[in-house]
Formats: sequence, C-alpha cells, structure tokens
Amino acid sequence: MALSWRSWLANEGSKHLFLFFWLSLNVWLFWKTFLLYYQGLQYYYLHQMLGLGLCVSRASASVLNLNCCLVLLPMCRVLLAFLRGSQQVASRKTRRLLDKSKTFHVTCGVTICIFSVLHVAAHLVNAVNFSENYNEEFVALNAVNYRGEDPRKLLFATVPGLTGVIMVLVLFLMCTASTYAIRVSNYDIFWYTHNLFFVFYMLLMLHVSGGVLKYQTNLEEHPPGCFNPNKTLRQNMTVTKASEEPFPHYTPEPFPEDLPVPEPLVQNNFMRICSEEPKFQSHFPETWFWISGPLCLYCVERLYRYIRSNKPVTITAVVSHPSNVLEVRMVKDNFKARPGQYVILHCPRVSTLESHPFTLTMCPTDTKATFGVHLKVVGDWTERFRDLLLLHSNQDAEILPIFQQRRYPKLYVDGPFGSPFEESLNYEVSLCVAGGIGVTPFASVLNTLLDGWKCYKLRRLYFIWVCRDIESFRWFADLLCMLHNKLWQENRPDYINIQLYLSQTDGIQKIIGEKYQPLNSRLLIGRPRWKLLLDEIAKCNRRKTIGVFCCGPNKISKILHKLSNSSNSYGTRFEYNKESFS
Repeated sequence: MALSWRSWLANEGSKHLFLFFWLSLNVWLFWKTFLLYYQGLQYYYLHQMLGLGLCVSRASASVLNLNCCLVLLPMCRVLLAFLRGSQQVASRKTRRLLDKSKTFHVTCGVTICIFSVLHVAAHLVNAVNFSENYNEEFVALNAVNYRGEDPRKLLFATVPGLTGVIMVLVLFLMCTASTYAIRVSNYDIFWYTHNLFFVFYMLLMLHVSGGVLKYQTNLEEHPPGCFNPNKTLRQNMTVTKASEEPFPHYTPEPFPEDLPVPEPLVQNNFMRICSEEPKFQSHFPETWFWISGPLCLYCVERLYRYIRSNKPVTITAVVSHPSNVLEVRMVKDNFKARPGQYVILHCPRVSTLESHPFTLTMCPTDTKATFGVHLKVVGDWTERFRDLLLLHSNQDAEILPIFQQRRYPKLYVDGPFGSPFEESLNYEVSLCVAGGIGVTPFASVLNTLLDGWKCYKLRRLYFIWVCRDIESFRWFADLLCMLHNKLWQENRPDYINIQLYLSQTDGIQKIIGEKYQPLNSRLLIGRPRWKLLLDEIAKCNRRKTIGVFCCGPNKISKILHKLSNSSNSYGTRFEYNKESFS
C-alpha cells in the first residue's frame, strides 16, 4: 500500500515530529545541565566528593522540573475547550494539535518515570559518596556527620531523603495503575491512584527545600584549587608550649599583603592566591519556579469547575434502551455546549469521589434547553447509577411528565469539554465511523444537523455504524429517520450517506417498525470492507480534504488510521481524528 506523505504528515507525522522534538529537547536539557555541573567552578569541591553522581542527579532533576511543570497543562480541560472554541485559534491544524493533549500528558508522564529512575540511582551513589568521601577540610559541604556514617540515614532520616522515598512509591502506584490492563479491568484503581498527584507535588516542594547540595559563592576571593598562604603558614608553623598561653592584647593579623611573593608563584597559571576560605550556600529551590505556575493554574481551574458544577441539574427524563444502554435527559441554567463535546457526571449517592466522562448526545439550542447523554451499563458505577434512576432496572422506558416526575438522585455536571468531533462540522466532507456505543459523539452532530445544516461548512456526511446486535440500532433509529426525511423534503438526499453494518447475525434481520423502513434498506450484514469504502469515497470527492472521525474499538481505529495515511489516485486527502474508549 503506497504511503501518502502529505496524509501521513497531516495525521501521524505531526505527532511523531513533535515527539521527536520533545525527546530532543529533554536530551539537550539533560546534557547542558550535566556539563554545567561537570565544568562549573562553583561545583568544583562538591564534584570532587560526589563525582558523576552529582552531574547525573542535577541533570535529571532539570528534566524532571520541565516535565512536572508541563504534565498538568493538558489536564486543564477548561483552558483547552476555550482555546478550541476561541476565534484566536482559527487554524484547523492548530486546533487538531489540541487533540494530542492526552498524548502529550502521557509522554510527560513516561519521561518523568524514566528520569526519576536515573535521578534515584544517582542519589543512591551520592549518598554512598557523602559517607565515604567525608570532607574534613570543608565541613559545610558534607551531608553526613562523620566519615563512614550509614548512607541509609540520608534516605530515611532527612527531609529530602524521606520525601524522595515516598515520592518514588507514589509515582510507582500512579504509573502501574495507568497501564491499559488496569484501566480497562478496574478503572477505580486508576482514578484514585492518579489523584495522588497532589500528594506528589506537595512532597516535591518539600523535597527540594532540604539544601543538601551546595555551591561555592566566593569564586573571586577563593578560586578552586588556589594557594592559601595563611593556612599553609599556620599548618607549617611549630608552636612552642610557652606560646600556647593567650595574649590578651594581641590580635592575629592576616598574611601581610606587602610580603614579596615568589615570582614563579604569581605567574603560574595553575596556582592562584586566595584571600579567604571558600563559602558555600544551598541552591534556592528552582522547582518552585517550574511547578508553581501550572499548579496554581490547575488549582484555579479545578476551583472554577467546582463552582460551575456545584448546582445539581434537573433530570427531565430517563430512558432504558436495549442492550443495557441508559439515556438521561437534563436541564441546567446557562448551560451551553457544541456538538461533539463531553461532560463529566458526578452522583454522590453512587460514589462520593468518583465521576465519569460521557459524550453529549443532545446539545442545548436556542429553542430547547435540554441536553442528554447515553451511557452503557458496564461496571459498578453505571449499574448503581441505573438502579437509582429506574424503579426497575429491566424496565424498557420511563419518561414521566414534569408534574409526575419521581424523585431522582442529585446529579452534578461538570463541563462541557472539547473533543476532536467538534471538527466534524468544519470539513466540507466528513466520514464518521462508530462502533457500538461509540455512536454517542455523532448523535449530537446528527441532532444539530436536524435543527439546521445550512449554517455549517459541512456539505456531505458519510455515517458508518457497526453493531453486533440489531437492537443496538434502535438507540438512535428515530433520529436517523427524522434526519433522512428532513433532507429528502429539502431536496438534499445526498447530504448524508447512512450505512449500518450488523457484524453478528444468524440470518436476515430488520429494525422492527414500519417507520424504520429507510434504515432497513441501508442495513448490511457483515463487516465493512474499509479499503473499498474509502476508495469509493475518495472517487466521489476528488481532490478534497475529508475529515475521518472514529469512535469505537481499537481494531477499527487502527485500520482507518492506516488507510487514511495511504495514497489514492484521486488526489483525495483523509485527515484522521479519533476518540478512544480507554
């Protein structure tokens, strides 16, 4: 399969180039800091004690500062949603970079893990060197009390050491719980351990306040390796017993400045005269400069989100759909959202701390304030949530008039937040591929087109929906039929191309109901032949840029991603966008 470099650059190349740039930046920062501590005169005496352990520990610390600073920014969801909807970010390519925020967050997290291992290993070497290379000449440099002191005291009896050990444990929990297997099998573990990041940052601010490593401040008065005549004179002088008695009126004078110094000693570049003893000072904790800004920004955003979502929504309807899917319709004052966005639901009666994101399937408009979500009942949280909303969980539907509504539990909505599917209306041609419950982000797009499609750039929509059972199509069968009939009445039947695929069946099946006849004619048995499908779309839209949006299993996503990067003979370019369940 031929590779289109233009499509590759638009889809995958930008991400790879950015990752290469980010890796290069971290390596460059590590190397520059390493050379600073290896060659810097202010670290001369410390380097003599610790060797390369000093250079590696400080170089890895600089990389950790950078990544701990930036790892929080992709989690500022309100900021990303604002930038996506802002007129200042007019370029679609720039907005698509915001879709890589999760990738950037993971990249920073992996970088933190790698350089943390390097940082810990270097400091273990430093602890041993502090003990074995105790400096009796410059006592202020030492982190231990005497030569041969147990290095474990530095790790467990000092603030930098103890906070470092706890941070390693917290980071280990966060990293292991972030793996795909744990996130899929038990999301609660991932959720609770990931919220330990606040503990990690508090410990980090304490960790850098210990002042274990010191640098020399008086390089002009005491160049490293210089000759101190006062000290040499005192060391070589023989003191008699009679002279040990104190002289009350005598004040020791420094080495006379007018004393002639041997000419070779002055002119020798390797030997300089120092006028005073070296002075050492602990580094000001630079980590505070790195993390204080992003941490404050994140805390301010979380406070804003808490205030914004502090008022519970009004649940107007609850519908139990086939295949364990629950629809919740809500109303909230001053709530505005764009098609493709998602919200985070929090129900205290289900879980005090736990909350989950769900894509909006219905957005509020100028004429109606109702918005809604569809959620698949899988896992403890969704099961408890369903049982609280429905009187009987096996009931098909429960839509009650406002004056007869049962007392629903309090539900809080945080959001909305941006997603790649907001761009589906900004292409002239879009291909939307859904797998099962992955249809939810496209439902809000279809609802928006039902209210009016002429105000958007989109002029043709290919909608592909793959499900395992026939009943799943009934989730949005009414919506698809209404949109189909509306476009036929407006003489635009070619505006949307609907293809429904039933991947598992024992025979010919139909979507039950006479009103679903338009969908029955578009129901196909089996799985889509993706290459032929994209070739046909490219043939019908020559030399155009088509937005490809996928929400579903990774297998479908990988196939579409690969096909979007391939070239075709029609000059059509596919730009791939993806929403992942994980």
